[in-house]
Amino acid sequence: MTLLLGLAITSAQVILSLAMACAAIRLVFGPRAQDRILGFDSFYISGMLILLTFGLQTGRTTYFEVALGIALLGFTGTVALSKFLMRGEVIE
Repeated sequence: MTLLLGLAITSAQVILSLAMACAAIRLVFGPRAQDRILGFDSFYISGMLILLTFGLQTGRTTYFEVALGIALLGFTGTVALSKFLMRGEVIE
């Protein structure tokens, strides 16, 4: 890996960590439930992207598999929470 690529990946990890911190603040201190769901969505997407950058940096495929699992579970959780807020129940 070249020096420029390593620097770009490291800076992307720092920026994604800051995005996770902002999403965590919205997740904890959101004034409404909808804001907390958006904070959760942003949090898991940023975490998934950090894992992908770790995978690019180290060259291991395990990080990509874990990121795929986070994406699937996060999407399912967001849909379930949104459905619960809209209808008051998840299973009809």
